Amino acid sequence: QVQLVESGGGLVQPGGSLRLSCTASTFTLDYYVIGWFRQAPGKAREGLSCVSRRNRSFYYADSVKGRFTIFRDNGKNTVYLQMNSLKPDDTAVYYCATECAASAVDYWGQGTQVTVSS
Repeated sequence: QVQLVESGGGLVQPGGSLRLSCTASTFTLDYYVIGWFRQAPGKAREGLSCVSRRNRSFYYADSVKGRFTIFRDNGKNTVYLQMNSLKPDDTAVYYCATECAASAVDYWGQGTQVTVSS
């Protein structure tokens, strides 16, 4: 199974920013589609953003379009999710995976908690 590690979450005030990281130690992320997802308590897991192999295409959910940006740093074998203008509704556990659709993911990592609160 493909193992990814998410990090960078935390507590931030509304309007603030966070940058989440998705890394892997045993394979090269640039060869894979990478998606970011989140799950809030009592809600279904939501697909937020996805980047194709070699950055050929990008996808953003309407809920984050214009606020979140997905990008790769191949030198660090990391895919980031830059999150700006955060809202309390963005509070959730955030996950990354080598898929763009949550239904296609076989294994979820531990995720990273993002809490937006004043």
